[in-house]
Amino acid sequence: MKIATWNVNSLKVRLPQVTEWLQSAQPDVLVLQEIKLVSEAFPVDAFAELGYHALASGQKTYNGVANIARASMHDVITDIPGLDDPQRRVLATTINGIRVVNLYVPNGQSVGSDKYAYKLGWLAALRDWLAAELAQHERLVVLGDFNIAPEDRDVYDPDKWGDDVLCSPAERAALGELTALGLVDVFREFDQPEAAYSWWDYRAAGFRRNAGLRIDLILASSALAPYCNASYVDREPRSWERPSDHTPVIAEFRV
Repeated sequence: MKIATWNVNSLKVRLPQVTEWLQSAQPDVLVLQEIKLVSEAFPVDAFAELGYHALASGQKTYNGVANIARASMHDVITDIPGLDDPQRRVLATTINGIRVVNLYVPNGQSVGSDKYAYKLGWLAALRDWLAAELAQHERLVVLGDFNIAPEDRDVYDPDKWGDDVLCSPAERAALGELTALGLVDVFREFDQPEAAYSWWDYRAAGFRRNAGLRIDLILASSALAPYCNASYVDREPRSWERPSDHTPVIAEFRV
């Protein structure tokens, strides 16, 4: 099973790119973040024409997530239980016996801000929910835009970023609470090129200079991770005209 994640930064703008990438990359599952449209407006038919089922949990203008899969999806969850949050950031579905949890983690704006406190609280609630999900689903993958660079090697200039948002100790500790559940960052299970990133700022020629961060992650349960035989970043879509500031990240599993 080939599973991918991509923050598309507006599906209205990026739909032709997403469908082109689906046809060339041929993933079994693709999860999207920042679709920026309401669920009712999601272009289900465009994906059906390519042989994919699609589900969305969206809102107007901001956020929004969607799962696209060749196989049918069931046991759908669109909210973290116990967390009263109108923002559409979660979509969990079961696909061919694998629990797929799509996340768009809050950005946090700046360390010490209200949005930063919201992010840390959101991650704490996520940790509790994922513990329950793992108890029910042995084969589970959590993927999406985490808005956290796990380590300094995931940051193009660690000295410049320092302890700013996306790299702060509290955010990395919260991510560590997730991996402590038994979730494995499968990208780091394989040899990777140096300076491998998944996001580049539009400003200051970030992509051309490879001034990026690795904030789009694929975490697999300890029962599923040993079946991963590859994980990588596909940089090509970031070079296309009118690209998202993110690019797809992929993991392949022998299941």
